[in-house]
Amino acid sequence: MNVRAAAANVLFQVVDKGQSLSHALPAAQKTIRPRDHALLQEICYGALRYLPRLESIANELMENPLKGKKRVFHHLILVGIYQLSFMRIPAHAAVAETVEGTKTLKGPSLRGLINAVLRSYLRDQEELDEKAVSHNAGKYGHPNWLLNMLRESYPDSWEQLIEANNSKAPMWLRVNRQHHTRDEYLELLKDENIEFSIHPEAADAIKLASPCDVTLLPGFDRGWVSVQDAAAQLSVNYLQPQNGELILDCCAAPGGKTAHILEHTEDTEVVAIDCDAKRLDRVYDNLERLQLRADVICGDARYPQEWWTGEKFDRILLDAPCSATGVIRRHPDIKWLRRANDIDALAELQSEIMDAMWGQLKVGGTMVYATCSITPQENVLQVKAFLERTDNATLVGSDINNPGRQILPGEEDMDGFYYAVLIKNA
Repeated sequence: MNVRAAAANVLFQVVDKGQSLSHALPAAQKTIRPRDHALLQEICYGALRYLPRLESIANELMENPLKGKKRVFHHLILVGIYQLSFMRIPAHAAVAETVEGTKTLKGPSLRGLINAVLRSYLRDQEELDEKAVSHNAGKYGHPNWLLNMLRESYPDSWEQLIEANNSKAPMWLRVNRQHHTRDEYLELLKDENIEFSIHPEAADAIKLASPCDVTLLPGFDRGWVSVQDAAAQLSVNYLQPQNGELILDCCAAPGGKTAHILEHTEDTEVVAIDCDAKRLDRVYDNLERLQLRADVICGDARYPQEWWTGEKFDRILLDAPCSATGVIRRHPDIKWLRRANDIDALAELQSEIMDAMWGQLKVGGTMVYATCSITPQENVLQVKAFLERTDNATLVGSDINNPGRQILPGEEDMDGFYYAVLIKNA
């Protein structure tokens, strides 16, 4: 398939049909040559980062918007504008390949229209670009509800957060200490001439200077290393798992944190639960590659009576379902799939899970509440409300008036993440 046509179809599936990029992109990659996978990803990610700007330009150039069955060709135009505006592809090649996409998408009659629109953009590019960034959505590449939340919650740093969200995410590795220390693995990277830096706080984390295919990483297929953002790796710092304990990883898929707990301990029984059976397949795959074992259960954390054996846990890691507003740089579709009213529903779900999981924790046990969100409602306010209604919970390591730790996107080049550590008193 033509790469531009594939990209247009991905945008159509995400923007018009509400499908996640993590589902739509791999499906599209199966239709093109492997050597074109990176190009397709660049176009899709980039177009979703700057969607309002591209939409504004397209609307200026077209008297009548493409609707109904022609909507995919509207996205083909966005693909063309993105290439001309943000990529180093020669203009003639970008236009020609985009126009050629009409054939793949079975709309050859629109060939002339798309060619004319893209050439009009080239002719008036400076003026159109200026107009496109004259409004907030076009300038910042965020929907108004999210932009307003960032401004209100982070008045001194919201512009840096916008910039971080629109940036390309680095590739972080997690060394499996069951096989190598981080220093030992760094030597293996040096032998392969792979450039890197290390994280000052996450003891197993390595950041690659440039992302690479995992097949190029020493020992990846043997379980020596995994791909995981440094912020997510900090979960073991806060959980502090000990040998021989019974530990629950709640909402565990795709299993990175489950594996990290096991890599840090011996003779530890880890139960990994998630309500999404399909995503649990990835937990099994990760554990198999890493040569680790856990008790993997498909179940709803709100209803432990349906899956719990009755033995209480020493520690619980609750990586709660959330808005994922801390990982937009990795999943730019979040900006367009999330709605403001989603936050209320997610906060209610998180609250229900926290209450249910608290009952499964031993007296003296530790629960770490975590999200990859940066909304106060899901994080600081959520933990405050839990402490107010839970007499036997004590907050550890932070101020009760500002509980937990909020990591913002871009801090030490990490994703946005939140952690709060709670101890059960009686």
